[in-house]
Amino acid sequence: MSFPLVYEVNTRVWLRECAARAGRPVTLAEVPGDVVREWAAHGFTHVWLMGVWRTGPKARAVALADARARAALTAALPDWRVEDVQGSPYAIAGYQVDEALGGDAGLARFRRQLAAHGLKLLLDFIPNHVGLDHPWLDAWPDYFVRSPVARPETFALPGANPAVWVAHGKDPNFPAWPDTAQLDHRNPALRAALIAELLAVAGRCDGVRADLAMLALNDVFHRTWSAFPSPHAPLEREFWTEAIAAVWRAHPEFLFLGEAYWGLEPALQTLGFDFTYDKALYDELVLRDPSAVARHLLEDSSPRFVQHSAHFLENHDEPRAAALFYPEEHRAAALLVLGLPGLRLLHEGQLTGACRPAAVQLVRRAAEPPAPEIQAMYDGLLRALRESCVGRGRPLLLRPRAAWPGNGTWRNLLLIQWQARPEQFDLVVVNLVPHRSQCYAPLVVPDLGQHHWALRDLLGTERYLRVGADLEQQGLYLDVPPYAAQLFHFQPAG
Repeated sequence: MSFPLVYEVNTRVWLRECAARAGRPVTLAEVPGDVVREWAAHGFTHVWLMGVWRTGPKARAVALADARARAALTAALPDWRVEDVQGSPYAIAGYQVDEALGGDAGLARFRRQLAAHGLKLLLDFIPNHVGLDHPWLDAWPDYFVRSPVARPETFALPGANPAVWVAHGKDPNFPAWPDTAQLDHRNPALRAALIAELLAVAGRCDGVRADLAMLALNDVFHRTWSAFPSPHAPLEREFWTEAIAAVWRAHPEFLFLGEAYWGLEPALQTLGFDFTYDKALYDELVLRDPSAVARHLLEDSSPRFVQHSAHFLENHDEPRAAALFYPEEHRAAALLVLGLPGLRLLHEGQLTGACRPAAVQLVRRAAEPPAPEIQAMYDGLLRALRESCVGRGRPLLLRPRAAWPGNGTWRNLLLIQWQARPEQFDLVVVNLVPHRSQCYAPLVVPDLGQHHWALRDLLGTERYLRVGADLEQQGLYLDVPPYAAQLFHFQPAG
């Protein structure tokens, strides 16, 4: 089985930087070949172009006026100017590629360029809301959550007679997004229109990252918006059941990645999502709680759930990993995320140790020179993955055993075995604490006891010979240093 390795790119900023290096405008139709070749050489399978869709002046004006948005802009780019702000790429005016980025024709050419190097393309799909510039607000106002009277977090629909107020898009746990309008998933016509848009998007890429996918679930939508009137009877079928089935009829290999929280990830996987965000793992890593990490992966989650989760240390919504972790713990956490079965997500700037947060409304970012230690770390990790079968073989999360009575340090260790060929396999070993830890790793390999095994650490210099019968009877003894990040390749000793 092969698991995706995805690289998220902030499209508007990245193309601007490509243009600065080239000394001329660069669109998606003119991406330098060496950029794509480098992505392929790193082992990425997919590129997620974040923020390609058309936005408009109304949403941009709100971003410039909103105090929360301005604070985020300043945190990301202290010297930002008005011309640096284009507005949120999640307040879209339509599913057409921004002409400044090369338009739909430029995207098609870029997709062909990716495919020539074995890479696939992911794009955004936003099921919950659209931007204030979207033509549906004029043409189909009944597609939106509305009120006959003014309410908090609504806006008066221009030209409506009688007057009507439209709700801004909202996550029920946070203030509404004032640059958006909330779509009404109770309306069957809206669902049909959204599915038509999704089908059009699916014809231009190989998968989508569904923004806040859980907000479109019937129960979540009802709890958020039941106080707003609707002429439509509640819909029994889930939006995602219909949408995913429609896309797969036309594009059977299409990939669905869902941004999801609140423990609703299994529900979305059941509805057809290939992968959903594993925010719980991210939070536990940030909290430096190795027992919670192990409990999440080995006790609270089924192997199937882990394999259908998207693992990450950062993305455009989270702080930069280099700003959260010291280099040693960063390396251990990064190997865990990359070594797990499931979709593995890396973020533009993560590989070079960027520390400034991303602000998606901006088309310029602060200049940050690469951090040599972080850059070398990721180069080494990605090179080791390519030399192993991690991400491409049969995965198994192992339960470490105590090295001796009273030694509880086994709880700090995460062990992931990968096997793609009968007589070779790999073992990811991660120690999440700043002190040595010991355990026995109970390897599960056919005919393990029939060979002597040569081990070498693809991330270091360690080499060992081990007797297969001993490994079969007691497991592999490990005594690893603080924040160990090791990837052992096993093959029969010659």
